[in-house]
Formats: sequence, C-alpha cells, structure tokens
Amino acid sequence: MATAPVTGTSSTPDGGAYADTEKGSGWLLFAGIMIVMVGILNVIYGIAAIDNANFFVANTKFIISNLNTWGWVMLILGALQMLAAFSIWSGGGFGRWFGIGVASLSAIAALMAIPAYPFWSLAVFTIDILVIYGLAAYGGGHLRSAF
Repeated sequence: MATAPVTGTSSTPDGGAYADTEKGSGWLLFAGIMIVMVGILNVIYGIAAIDNANFFVANTKFIISNLNTWGWVMLILGALQMLAAFSIWSGGGFGRWFGIGVASLSAIAALMAIPAYPFWSLAVFTIDILVIYGLAAYGGGHLRSAF
C-alpha cells in the first residue's frame, strides 16, 4: 500500500525524502561558482592591464581613464567577487546581499567594457544577471509559507 508523501518534502530517487530547504541550492552553488570564476578572470585581466600587456586591443577607448586605471578597477572587483563567492558558500544573509551587490557592480563594469570587448562583456553581463536572479530568488535561507 502506497502512502502519500509528507507535505513540505520531496522524494529522492532512492525513496527517501528531503526537506524543501534544499530547493534552490543548485542556484546558490551556480552563483558562487560563476562569481568565483569571473572574479579569478577579472584578477588576471586586472594584473595584465596594470602591466600594460599586449593582451588588450590597442587604442581602445575606456570609459574610466586609461588601461592602467581600468586594470585596478578590475583587480579590486575580482577580489571582491572572490570574497563574495566564499561568503555565499558560507551561508547567511550577508553573503546573499554582498553577492548581489558585487554581481551588480560586475554587470555595470561589463557594460562599460562593451566598446573594447563586446562579446565577452555581454557574456559576463548575462552570467551576472543569472547570479543576481539565483541569489535574489533562492538566497534567503528561509521557507515561504504555503498559505
């Protein structure tokens, strides 16, 4: 005789049950991974820009001063992104809001870099929007009532 599942839980493939608190944990993991990946790349790009590496397009117009200044902006933003990822993974409300703030700054920076790198900037902007969605929708750590 089959029994009805308990309200507020879902079944696992092996027949067990887990609470709805795990709902959205994939989005939080995704947000942390994407923020740390973009953060590491921003640190690398920031160091390369500060060093005036030949990696960047010559004679590109930057909204903020020059390549060296943009490198410092990217380096600081990358460091903040890595801190945000670890804060998200540790749980708590601060990590959620800090992650949303850093992803918002990253989205703005990506849009500011469109003249230099249009496809890369749009890809980073899209990832940042998905990260903001994941943190805003599932990063609260509280259950919503069903009624």
